[in-house]
Formats: sequence, C-alpha cells, structure tokens
Amino acid sequence: MNAMAIALTERAARQMQRALTGRGTGVGIRLAVTTSGCAGMRYVMEYADALEPEDRCFESHGVTVVVDARSLPYLTGVELDFVREGLNEGFRFNNPNATSACGCGESFSVSA
Repeated sequence: MNAMAIALTERAARQMQRALTGRGTGVGIRLAVTTSGCAGMRYVMEYADALEPEDRCFESHGVTVVVDARSLPYLTGVELDFVREGLNEGFRFNNPNATSACGCGESFSVSA
C-alpha cells in the first residue's frame, strides 16, 4: 500500500465495503479517469478483481482503492464521499485538481 493520495470519507468507505461484501469477490474498488463528457474527463468507479503491474493501491477506512498510473495524476488528493440529498444518493468526488466541471456534474477538466 502507498501513502494516502486518495481518501474516502467514512460514509463512502461503508458504502463500498457493503458493495464488496455483497459481491463476495474482488481486491477493492478501482478509480480511473477517461476522456469523455462535455468538460473533457469523466470519473470511472468499478470493482477491482485483479491488480495490474502499473496499479497503485491505497487504503482508506479498511477499503482498498486501486488507481492505474495514467489516472493517478488526475486523482491525487481526491476525497470521495457518499452523499444523500433528498431522494438522491451517490458518490461525490472532491477533486482539488479539477479546474471546472460540467453543469450535470458528470465530467471535469484540469489545467494543462
């Protein structure tokens, strides 16, 4: 495990742990960034079933977070929270690297 570059709030970690336990397999949660959306980049969150040689692993509140080397510069310093607002709930990325986000909140951009 590496020093913290990705942090989960306790709420996010509990939600992820429930999902991992319910699934029954996997080494953790994989976070990545892809080119997409109206602002240029989009977050991807999925189960990590195996580790690749270029992956970096971080532990936060008992959950292993896996990030590929290409995504790491865009995700360093991110805090992932799980929020409930009215009838809606979901994960929220608090990314200090993001310089702007689209109106729908699905994508973001960073300065070059």
